[in-house]
Order: sequence, then C-alpha cells, then structure tokens
Amino acid sequence: MEQWIDKIKEALSLEELETLRVSIFGKKGELAKAFADMKHADPAEKPKIAKELNRFKQSLLKAYEDKKTELERAALQKRLEAEAIDVSLYSPRERGGALHPVMHTMDRIIEYFTDLNFAVETGPLVEDEFHNFEALNLPDYHPARDMQDTFYFKDGKLLRTHTSPVQIRTMMHQKPPIRMISPGAVFRRDFDLTHTPQFHQVEGLMVDEKGKVSFANLKWILEDFLHTMFGDVEIRFRPSFFPFTEPSAEVDISCIFCSGEGCRVCSHTGWLEVLGCGMVDPNVFKAVGYENVSGYAFGLGVERFAMLIHRVPDLRSLFEGDLRLLEQFR
Repeated sequence: MEQWIDKIKEALSLEELETLRVSIFGKKGELAKAFADMKHADPAEKPKIAKELNRFKQSLLKAYEDKKTELERAALQKRLEAEAIDVSLYSPRERGGALHPVMHTMDRIIEYFTDLNFAVETGPLVEDEFHNFEALNLPDYHPARDMQDTFYFKDGKLLRTHTSPVQIRTMMHQKPPIRMISPGAVFRRDFDLTHTPQFHQVEGLMVDEKGKVSFANLKWILEDFLHTMFGDVEIRFRPSFFPFTEPSAEVDISCIFCSGEGCRVCSHTGWLEVLGCGMVDPNVFKAVGYENVSGYAFGLGVERFAMLIHRVPDLRSLFEGDLRLLEQFR
C-alpha cells in the first residue's frame, strides 16, 4: 500500500490526482477491495487488520489533501500569471470621469447650506401617510394624495413624494432651534420633458422661538443662495399656496437663456420658476407637538437646477446614459 502514497505524491495535475482518488477511495477502489478481503481473514485477526487499514486510510487521505492543496495553489498561480495585466501601462484611450451633473449640482447646494451651519438630515424612502401627508397639513381630499401622483404599496405604505417627511421626523426627535436641509430621492407618477418618476429634492427648514424667524430671513437667504447658483440674476417672490406653509411663495429668477427678454424656454415671460417656500403652517407645528415657535421652509428640484445651470433642454437626457452628453461634464 505504500506505493499508493507515492503515486499520490507524484501526481502532476488535479486531473491525474482525481483519477487516483477514484482508483483508491472509490466504491470499487483499492481500499474497498482491501476491506472486502477481510472476510477471508482469521476472525481473531480481523480487528487488528481493520485497525491497520483505517490507520493507512487516514495516511492516504492526508497525502491526498496535501497534494490537492499543492496542485490547486499551483494551478491558481499559473492562471494569475496568464491573466496578469500591467496596470502601469499608459493608454491614451483612457479618459478621466466626472461627477454626474445632477450629483454635482446636489453637492453645490449642500455645500452652500452647510457653510451656513445647516445640518444635513436623511430619512427612509418608504414612508407612511402620517409623515408624508397628514403631519404636513395635507388632508385626505388633497390632490397630491391621489393614486395618479403617489406610488402606494398594498400595506398602505408609499414611496415618499418629497423629502418633507424628513423635516417631520427631525422635529419629532429634536427640540428647537433646528436648522436643517434634507436632500434625497423622491418618487411620483410622472414622466415627460421636465418630470421623471424618480428625481431629487433639497428641502430646508429653520425653526426657533416665536419671533426669531421671519419671512425676511427666508427672503435674504434664498436671494443669496440663488445668486450663488446662477450669478447676477433678478429674483422675485410671487404669492402662492402650499398646504404646509402660510404665507407661501414661489421664487423666480430672470431667464438665464434670454436675460429676461423673453424666449421659448421661459414661455416669453422673461422668468423661470426655481423653488417654493414659506413660513411653516401652525398645523404642522401642532402635528409634531411644537408650541410658541416660528419657522420657514423651502424646497427645490435638483434636476431643475442642473438643467438650468448646464443648459440641458430635456430632463430625460440626464438619465439616458448618453456619453455624448455626459462627457461634456468631465
């Protein structure tokens, strides 16, 4: 039986080793035959023979496992050498990448507000109706709660339609003063030149003791923010309505394409709507248990900003992965 160990040690490949394994350890292999021959031995000698065969079997198994490990390492090394790539080689075809324009715009927005000590807060993408609607003063009959706008799940949960639920969650777990923004992805049933089922928002919130936060504070910070993002543009605030703010306003900038002269992009008005804002409605504070506070909130679409900053006419172009467009932002 010693020659079996020698054959195992002399195997040159995994295939040869597998053939030896079958011939030695298989059902019809040499070991099986040796154990079968015990029936012809003297009954008194059988325990001794069986013990010796088992000892030798363990020696064979160890030799086999050692050789298998050795051959596997050798095979792996050979394959690695065959597949080796010289990463130091220079290729003129390699070109550097860049941030996606939407993410680059998001980073610029976040950087502006964090420089003003706004905290960045995040929350779940799957929300419940309380945080997404009810706490934000959106009653059952409000159009934004209709199935055509919101992705609902069978258990009553939904994909958040804005990042405002993050503001609700923050207020429910923190006491004023609060100064925060909530950037992230949101979802709505919409798809055209200027809308996609998934897009990104940045919403801001400031809350403090009653009288410490005013619309004048909100107006100043948004004007400075928009000048930082778009340069020397005119800015106007128009009265509007949002369920979660009162008073509310929509904010426009003079058209960056025609300098306010009027063109197709601005529908010949000379103005482009860029965000919404207002003083937080008392019903929102009531929903989170706040008393004797005041605050403002604002929200903007990151894709909208990216389209205007980079002069992209079709929102869908930002998500189609067309390198002819994306390579322009390297």
